Amino acid sequence: MNASPDSPDSPDSPGSPDAPDAPKGRGTATSDTPAAASGKAAGGGMFASLRVRNYRLFFIGQFLSNSGTWMQFVAQDWLVFDLTGSTFAVGVTTALQFLPVLLFGLFGGVVADRYPKRRILLTTQSAMGVFAALLAVLTLTDAVTVAHVYGFAFLLGLMNTFTNPAIQTFVVEMVGPERVGNAVSLGAVNFQSARLLGPAAAGPLIAVIGSGWAFAVNALSYVAVIVSLLAVRTADLLPSRPQPREKGQIRAGLRHVREHPKLLWPILLVGFVCTFGFNFPTLLSGFTYNVFHGGAKEYGWLTTAVGVGALGGALLSARRRSGRPWLLVATAAGFGALEMASSLAPRLWVFGLVLVLVGLLSVVFSTMANSLVQLATDPAMRGRVMGLYMLVYTGGTPIGGPVVGWVVEHYGARSGILACGAVATLAAAVFALALTRRGPRPATP
Repeated sequence: MNASPDSPDSPDSPGSPDAPDAPKGRGTATSDTPAAASGKAAGGGMFASLRVRNYRLFFIGQFLSNSGTWMQFVAQDWLVFDLTGSTFAVGVTTALQFLPVLLFGLFGGVVADRYPKRRILLTTQSAMGVFAALLAVLTLTDAVTVAHVYGFAFLLGLMNTFTNPAIQTFVVEMVGPERVGNAVSLGAVNFQSARLLGPAAAGPLIAVIGSGWAFAVNALSYVAVIVSLLAVRTADLLPSRPQPREKGQIRAGLRHVREHPKLLWPILLVGFVCTFGFNFPTLLSGFTYNVFHGGAKEYGWLTTAVGVGALGGALLSARRRSGRPWLLVATAAGFGALEMASSLAPRLWVFGLVLVLVGLLSVVFSTMANSLVQLATDPAMRGRVMGLYMLVYTGGTPIGGPVVGWVVEHYGARSGILACGAVATLAAAVFALALTRRGPRPATP
């Protein structure tokens, strides 16, 4: 892709000598391949990307796997809280899960630029399934300790360091540049639908038979995504040219972002908002136990409320073709204001209703930022840029998680969510001022 976000990129054709995993001898593109959209606008509509066979298979596998992952998140956080009685310990778990992204996120982007994305995903998804199975065995045999949960949270995060940029760039290879905005939004629909189903199932499951079975279900769910990856027709992919191993590749990626404000502004804003505003596990566990005096069931309900709103936000985003920097800033400001308003909720059901709106704006914000960054990135740099994007999107959690957990533990859950919303709102105001004074300069080649 050219430096300008308004011009489509031109990935290497499948079957070329440099294209990874591309069998030779493929005929003309069919209606369910991204190549069929070449030379004309891709089909519109909310579910346009699902017309592509590879993306459709991947979407189904991801939904099943994501549902299991959300069950594990809820079970993991509640298990730590049950073992320790500490919201700070929950924050530490969340921090350990995202610490590898902070440490190795940029290298994960380099790996995504060097190797076939499908091969990376098959490796990481298999490893994550094994980790979930081991944690299930430890929990079901009553041998689990907080140290075990911490260790597996770190290992899960380590695999996500390589998974996240690979998934982000693999989406473009499956659907092509014409549909990338829609595919990113449908990916959010997928993730948030799983976010709705997973916690809703996890709460009663944990309450009745314990956290171990939630980990076991997650281990089985990885089979679905592995099967979907094996079923992908590699000849229908539009892979970017693998980048050779060279010195300074991480610096080159950072320089590319710094020199293109249409990449830099969204990534910086995402970093500020997500580091503090997206600490839902820590905040919701504190509200459940300390404010509303509930248990695992209530915690599952609150997590589901965020998921309901997030699903609505993802569906809303799928109807939009693109976003603009000013709309991104406005969405961040609205998200922060709603978080602050939720700190005043007098009842559990009122808090849950506000969380629906919080979840909606969180996904509208994140999907808009993701698509803006994807469309503004040169294909040769896409892995490294998305590695940086995922670093600020999730890598700030090791900083924000313990800080928010400490605030909740010492000053209460209401003060914690008020502070998180204030940070997001202030970040939006600062970047609004920056856009007013300077504006995103036109990108240069």
